[in-house]
Amino acid sequence: MKKIRKNYSLEFKIQAVSLSEQRGNVSLVAQELGICKESLVNWRKLHKEGKLTKEKQIPSDPIREELLRLRKELEETRLERDILKKAVGIFSKRDG
Repeated sequence: MKKIRKNYSLEFKIQAVSLSEQRGNVSLVAQELGICKESLVNWRKLHKEGKLTKEKQIPSDPIREELLRLRKELEETRLERDILKKAVGIFSKRDG
């Protein structure tokens, strides 16, 4: 059976770290939030290293923003192209 991996928002992670630092008990906070203790320990480590911040999520460089937008658009265009190729193949087989 495939294990499903949960994704938590940045805000949730920051709030969980803050709560665990206030209370001091990582295990109890993790249990209350319904998350794995190891995840919370990892988030605390990332927060201490400065890697778990809101600033990371906001690209400040307009060139980088444009590059990310164009890459996303290219991926969507490729997906549409592949769907259309399959549709042409399906319809051409029916006619024959």
